[in-house]
Amino acid sequence: MFDALSERLSRTIKDLRGHGRLTEENIAGAMREVRMALLEADVALPVVRDFIEHVRQRAVGEEVMTSLTPGQAVVKIVEEELISLMGEVNTSLNFNTQPPAVIMMAGLQGAGKTTTVGKLARYLKEKEKKKILVVSCDVYRPAAIEQLKVLANEIDVEFYPTEKIQNPVDIAKAVLDHARIHNFDSLLVDTAGRLHIDDEMMEEIKQLHAVLTPSDTLFVVDSMMGQDAVNAAKAFDEALPLTGIVLTKTDGDARGGAALSVRHVTGKPIMFIGTGEKITEFSAFHPGRMASRILGMGDVLSLIEEVQEKTDIKKAEKLATKLKKGKRFSLEDFRDQLQQMRGMGGMASMMDKLPGMGGLSVNVNTQVGDQQFIKLESIINSMTPHERKMPAVINGSRKKRIAAGSGTQIQDVNRLLKQFKQMQKMMRKLSGKGGMKKMMRGLGGGMPF
Repeated sequence: MFDALSERLSRTIKDLRGHGRLTEENIAGAMREVRMALLEADVALPVVRDFIEHVRQRAVGEEVMTSLTPGQAVVKIVEEELISLMGEVNTSLNFNTQPPAVIMMAGLQGAGKTTTVGKLARYLKEKEKKKILVVSCDVYRPAAIEQLKVLANEIDVEFYPTEKIQNPVDIAKAVLDHARIHNFDSLLVDTAGRLHIDDEMMEEIKQLHAVLTPSDTLFVVDSMMGQDAVNAAKAFDEALPLTGIVLTKTDGDARGGAALSVRHVTGKPIMFIGTGEKITEFSAFHPGRMASRILGMGDVLSLIEEVQEKTDIKKAEKLATKLKKGKRFSLEDFRDQLQQMRGMGGMASMMDKLPGMGGLSVNVNTQVGDQQFIKLESIINSMTPHERKMPAVINGSRKKRIAAGSGTQIQDVNRLLKQFKQMQKMMRKLSGKGGMKKMMRGLGGGMPF
């Protein structure tokens, strides 16, 4: 998300930083570039106008003109205005209520409501340690109930069974009683969507809202809808007392206009974003971190949280101890690193969060997808334990056997061995003093993938 916007803004900001002194003229030129970047990112025109005017007024003020580094001062203003546009801080769900805290999902069909219920249930169970009950009030879409049941089983939360012949309002009354009796902390309710906004749909969801009296009513919106997403959010907000927005499919939206527009237009905070298809690819929305990523400054806090959540700490400590003792980084270690990086969304996902590395993520993404990781792992798995520990013994005949066993070509095996040697060098740098700095300098010469 925001790839094109980030690239264009980064160029504009780099140009501003090159000026020892800023004038109204070059600030006006920069604002034209920012305006075009936002419009191309499908940000709503009224939002663009307000944003540009706020930045322009501050940029021609005393805080910039008297600054020793005026370019950096403008960057700071752009960052602060982006944060303001997206909501200042992360807004949390309301659990300050008599249990169960009811969270109701609303949105158009295809926005990803059912998947979002599963993702949010996992998030609340693991991050907030809540006892969760999920239920589907969507009796119109044949697969909706079964889909939610499968998701509930996958993440090990309780699913309240419903049938297509039941009335959604009756389901709401029954599940609320069940949640109270069995002391659930939170009840997550999936509701029916339509392909468009209609009176029948709105009337039903209003009735559900009246019965459930949810502590939070979240509008789930497909970020790839662009301006239509903003219009739909506005219509739902007029019909229901929405408390927040969940943006889905942000991994497929290179422009990101919905994220920058929806909060400004509705006045409701973006609480969560879905960043991929996997049940784990879901996170709280932090305006400050997102603004930093848009401007190419990275998102180190999110990267640290992701590493802590998805890294096998015991394996990492074992590898660190091994390297400190001067032992060599083996192909088995390499395979472990590949598996952990794949679990974190690949190298592109990590690079996007590192300061100054965002522009590289597009190139990395074309080189290192899930399929590439799987291919590399297959090649390593086709080796003998001795070959993994002592790759120097892998000669021509062994390469031929390894390629045949992994369904790859000999050149693929050669490429992996070359990549492994580069990773070995990085690991040697990382194990010494100032290791991380040395490794990052190494990355500047090209990725090992």
